Amino acid sequence: MLVLGIETSCDETSAAVVDENRIRSNIIATQQVHIKYGGVVPEFASRAHVKQLQHIVELALREADCALNNINGIAVTYGPGLAGSLLVGLCFAKGLALRLKIPFIGINHLEGHILATAANEPKQEYPYICLVASGGHTLLVYVAKPLVYEVIGSTIDDAAGEAFDKVAKILGLGYPGGPAVEKAARLGNELAVHFPRALLEPDNLNFSFSGLKTSVLYYVQSLSKDQLITQVNDISASFQKSVSDVLAAKAILAATKYDCKRLILAGGVARNNHLRETFEKTCKNQAIAFAVPSPELCTDNAGMIARAGLMRLAKGEHSDYTLDVFPNLALKT
Repeated sequence: MLVLGIETSCDETSAAVVDENRIRSNIIATQQVHIKYGGVVPEFASRAHVKQLQHIVELALREADCALNNINGIAVTYGPGLAGSLLVGLCFAKGLALRLKIPFIGINHLEGHILATAANEPKQEYPYICLVASGGHTLLVYVAKPLVYEVIGSTIDDAAGEAFDKVAKILGLGYPGGPAVEKAARLGNELAVHFPRALLEPDNLNFSFSGLKTSVLYYVQSLSKDQLITQVNDISASFQKSVSDVLAAKAILAATKYDCKRLILAGGVARNNHLRETFEKTCKNQAIAFAVPSPELCTDNAGMIARAGLMRLAKGEHSDYTLDVFPNLALKT
């Protein structure tokens, strides 16, 4: 079975082809137009998807060494994300499925992240805890068995990735914030400034990063321009450590509470090397198996969407042509 995946939830245009065993191709085009604006401009994002989606699909098919007529099904993100961007991908998928007379299925973007480690290794061990940390979401999910989810914790304000972007802006490091903060942090002392760790009470599986962001802001405002220049790296490292400590502590708490011996870290923030190392060390100390997707599969990509689609299509599930986009789509439990 060959499934074509399409992902256009934000500012990455991506197409992929997967079979039962592996990803055959996963093409990702990141839109550079947003950098000078310090964030994603929704209208620019949807226009870019329109211009390049067909070409990206053609590249994915070529790299997978398969013809369009060999595709057995199509998986496409229908939420959450930017409405205009989602519409481009969904309409393209519907039209292609209609032309080829094959089934298509709408996939929740969050489910894609949860299944990112399964994209190239479909045989997964259950149950497990998955922490999805991205620019728009931070949530803990208990995965009892394939395609069965229970959200057991989430952020009550800012997502982890959003906090990285905002702190990068405060420090004048540019956009995207995550890589910029991580780069500066490599040259800093993570113990230089003690920033708060919120909601670490026993049994509390929710997150809060708004107070941490505000604490960084107040600290920066207390410095002169010369002091800030000399402390940017230390502030970045200390902030990064605070986020990593909270995410790891919550994930371990969830694994302990739900008696899971396997923990998965996913989402765009999972590309952060400090966070990955923190999880590896913490899980090793707690005798918990740890897995994280390759950096490419942590970002928004069609490989994970195609894998989720293949799993659902194989069960006989499919969407009809009345399916609409849902920008605020929650993870179905």
